[in-house]
Amino acid sequence: MQRHSAPSFPPFPLRSPRLAAVLAVVLTVTGCSSISTSSSSRQAKLTALEKPAEVLIDQWGVPHIYAASTYDAFVAQGYMAARDRLWQMDLWRKRGLGEMAADFGASWVDSDKAARAVLFRGDMYREWLAYGSDSKRVAEAFVSGVNAYVAEVRADPALLPEEFKLLGYQPAQWTPEDIVRIRHHGLTLNFTSEVDRAQAFCDGKANGARVDWLRRELVPDVKPQVPDGLNVCGLPGKELKAAYALATASPKFTKDNVKVLAANTTPERLLDLSASTLNVADANTLASYGSNNWTIAPSMTKTGRPILANDPHRAHGAPSLRYISHISAPGMDVIGAGEPFLPGISIGHNGRIAFGLTRFYMDQEDLYVYETFRTNEREYKYQGRWEPMTKVTELIVVKGENAPRKVDNWYTRHGPVLVTTKGRAYALRAAWLDYGMAPYFGSMDYMRAQNFDQFRAAMNRWGAPGENQVYADSSGNIGWIPGGLTPIRNNWDGLMPVPGDGRYEWSGYRNGDELPWEYNPKRGYVVTANENNVPPEHPLYQKGIGYEWSDSARAQRLHGLFEQAAKDGRKLTVADSEAWQTDIVAVPAQRLLKLLAPLESDDGQIAEGLALLKNWNGTMSPGSPAAALYEVWSSATLKKAVSEKLLAPNERAFAKDTSATRMIAVLENPQGWMSPADRDKLLLSSIAPAMQWMQEKQGADALKWSWGTLHQANFVHPLAAVVDDATKQRLNVGAGGVGGSWATPMATSYNPATYQLTSGASFRMVVDVGQWDASRVVNTPGQSGNPSSPHYRDLASTWAEGKYFPLTYSRDAVEKVTKERITLTP
Repeated sequence: MQRHSAPSFPPFPLRSPRLAAVLAVVLTVTGCSSISTSSSSRQAKLTALEKPAEVLIDQWGVPHIYAASTYDAFVAQGYMAARDRLWQMDLWRKRGLGEMAADFGASWVDSDKAARAVLFRGDMYREWLAYGSDSKRVAEAFVSGVNAYVAEVRADPALLPEEFKLLGYQPAQWTPEDIVRIRHHGLTLNFTSEVDRAQAFCDGKANGARVDWLRRELVPDVKPQVPDGLNVCGLPGKELKAAYALATASPKFTKDNVKVLAANTTPERLLDLSASTLNVADANTLASYGSNNWTIAPSMTKTGRPILANDPHRAHGAPSLRYISHISAPGMDVIGAGEPFLPGISIGHNGRIAFGLTRFYMDQEDLYVYETFRTNEREYKYQGRWEPMTKVTELIVVKGENAPRKVDNWYTRHGPVLVTTKGRAYALRAAWLDYGMAPYFGSMDYMRAQNFDQFRAAMNRWGAPGENQVYADSSGNIGWIPGGLTPIRNNWDGLMPVPGDGRYEWSGYRNGDELPWEYNPKRGYVVTANENNVPPEHPLYQKGIGYEWSDSARAQRLHGLFEQAAKDGRKLTVADSEAWQTDIVAVPAQRLLKLLAPLESDDGQIAEGLALLKNWNGTMSPGSPAAALYEVWSSATLKKAVSEKLLAPNERAFAKDTSATRMIAVLENPQGWMSPADRDKLLLSSIAPAMQWMQEKQGADALKWSWGTLHQANFVHPLAAVVDDATKQRLNVGAGGVGGSWATPMATSYNPATYQLTSGASFRMVVDVGQWDASRVVNTPGQSGNPSSPHYRDLASTWAEGKYFPLTYSRDAVEKVTKERITLTP
């Protein structure tokens, strides 16, 4: 067979050298002095500043930054983010760049190698231009502020965050490229779904489509097609998902592989942290995450001003993923939340427009399967010829070793090779490895827009992840714009792995203008909740964006609330949006309760459970006995019974992942699956084991059961498993029992084995557009990442109780709630 060389410019970007120099910073801090009974002050010198800046920190820990120029404002933002979140930021950078082994030992080499495989490797000049004309300067300013605080900590060991002391290492300096080269924090997760779907078709054999139908809802409801040439039973599924997690998941520390430093321990005695503890589950949690946002036109509000609300949902932990800040400078005055390691604000307002995001699940990933040459596994068949892979060799510094290790990452024309087996290679193709795809970095462009046209132009440049942005402005306009690079697949659906032999190629990306959007819709509102909200009449609804969306239960409930308000002619308020963000009515529960309504049982235990459920309305209150029984029944015993009824033993590998929506659809319309009588028998019989489980956990008296006793919110620190109990209590934040579930607008997803909260609203915001000081917000568990700070856990109970605090914006309002002042001078 003829061979030929690799293309001169592979479709994936190639690595450019990192900048060798880091911005020099010199910082001097003076002691605190009281300036009033209600606030304190301090001074810091940052040589990166051009003119003095001031930071007012309010009573909830939110920094309000006032600077003389845009770039001075970003210097101050970087400094304040590092001051509050240095260890969290340092770990994100270290993990993303593949530099864990340098501080934690040889067992991290494999994860560092994997992380580097998914770093951006393109030309930095083109990369910076993809985000806007001043993106590089913004990143340089932000990083100089971060490095200023790193220098301060290095100069004064007393300021070193506790985690560095426990693990025996120092924070690193940043370069601007770090911000955009790291790509692991905003992934679409379709890669692992493709692996699971192929396995479902393998297990199901001739009934593979049925097994997959039960496993995962697709919208629109298409039947996945096995690509010609794909052996669904030939994939090393476990290895592929583990490799993906090794490259992208967050690290998890356990006592099996780490010992923290005691007060009298030297750093040399620190044991290795093992990369084998990367949490594979973290890389496959698409169904657990979600977000809500909406925007309301003046015609539907009591004040005659728009309202915009957003509560993004992500995995919970301490510190919080979100960081609220206020950045004010001539020509820019923006407030809201972002992620602490990125400049700018992604959710908030700028005094003219307000904006908020949810995930828009466009399909941005594919798994390619290659036949490799029999005597050279680094050559793969492409279009009838053997094509060599590209090798990138890097050096990984390892703690305790005299010389760095050389590691090789291999790439096909489609992307990094994650797994090789005899005669096969498997590569990830991801849109987020392309230019302009650093997750969320594009927000610094749209956050400065002044009208819908500018906002839409910025969103047309948005890359990753796919987002629904809702919009409102002080002129009374509202809108919705989804954004993200959508691959064009002309001859397959993107739902399964494909052969990498040239038959299945992307033909570029869709123009942003091809996506649907709305401006001042007649209905008077826009709401999104990660459902497929592409209008059915739109050309891309049937094919072109993706099929895997979050369950529509939250969207159904929210749309119902809006529709009822419109029907009643009720004018909406900020308080209404707060109530809707914390709404705990589960639509799936109400659907199942309708099926139980006509049923009776002579079995005493079943009758007791049936009565408890039939007298309940589907509200997931923390004190509700029925909510506790329902969740155990519906998510465990009923799901198990349905899976065993519908699936053969060889098809049950995914029984625990049976879609709740699919399960309810079968029970509501059992024809073709089972008789109505069998359905009713299954509904009743599955109540008994749920009752037994609850009796074992919460006692014989069902009226004393409560959902909140099971459903506890505990924000766990990454080091919680490796420290003593006293330190764990300091690092973890317990917020107690909470209501809601994965299906309610107040999304509170849980670990199905323990019912402990795992994800939910990381941040909630309701903006009174035009009356900005009336806006409301809450972060959780607090603004600070320092366990000794009063702002580390002070917002957890506020969040758990569904309460908010003012998002003060005007200088007068900020002054009234200021508790600390920091003067920054050049």
